[in-house]
Amino acid sequence: MPEGDTVWQAARRLHDALAGKTLTRSDLRVPRYATADLTGRTVLDVTPRGKHLLTRVEGGLTLHSHLRMDGSWRVYAGGQRWNGGPSHQIRAILGNADRTAVGYRLPVLELLRTADEDRAVGHLGPDLLGPDWDPDLALANLLKDPARPLGEALLDQRNLAGIGNVFKSELCFLLGVTPWLPVGELPADRAAKLPELARRLLEFNRERPIRSTTGRRGQDLFVYGRARRPCLRCRTPVRLADQGDGSRERPTYWCPHCQPGPTRSR
Repeated sequence: MPEGDTVWQAARRLHDALAGKTLTRSDLRVPRYATADLTGRTVLDVTPRGKHLLTRVEGGLTLHSHLRMDGSWRVYAGGQRWNGGPSHQIRAILGNADRTAVGYRLPVLELLRTADEDRAVGHLGPDLLGPDWDPDLALANLLKDPARPLGEALLDQRNLAGIGNVFKSELCFLLGVTPWLPVGELPADRAAKLPELARRLLEFNRERPIRSTTGRRGQDLFVYGRARRPCLRCRTPVRLADQGDGSRERPTYWCPHCQPGPTRSR
């Protein structure tokens, strides 16, 4: 599941493969950009912004993509077989003399002027892994709607950018509250440490092939994906329910003993 850490990793792979090199192949397989041709242009950089990827190209152009739930970018050497999915799932191909980057199942793909990047990412809050990170602003954003459930507030990229469903559940566990607790009822000491705790989790995982919030080998996550299995702290069975704002429900995990507060049953 792509979250801020995995998007950061994808950006680094793409940057290493493409940046500073001239494109010899360009194929954007979405109707709006079917005739767009980036060949002959040099890729300047690939930058992550929360869960978004910005591939900047010579001539003031940016290819903006978002992976959402199951999109991916794969990088292949010359002659290597592409194995990211069937060909009809390919949405973008960017290649140079040495490497080819292939975007599979990309739900968001748009070509825009670099000067207009704010159209795509200007709404985002402080990026947990970005140079604009501001913990005070992130916390202020979260507290703007004190009645909103904490889990929903954490997933709102306008508050802070990079948290997905896994880190949402894990953060709530580490804070000792349920994801349904109104964010304004989060004890002040825990609210104060929330932004930096979130940042530390993502920083710890941005270099790791297997995401971990526990630091324990073989027991990588405290609650996410552990429905009905014993809590790693108290052995109480972890519970599972859906959480969302009505437009989209997300599976949410918590320990009823370690995380007191309002809940919801699946």
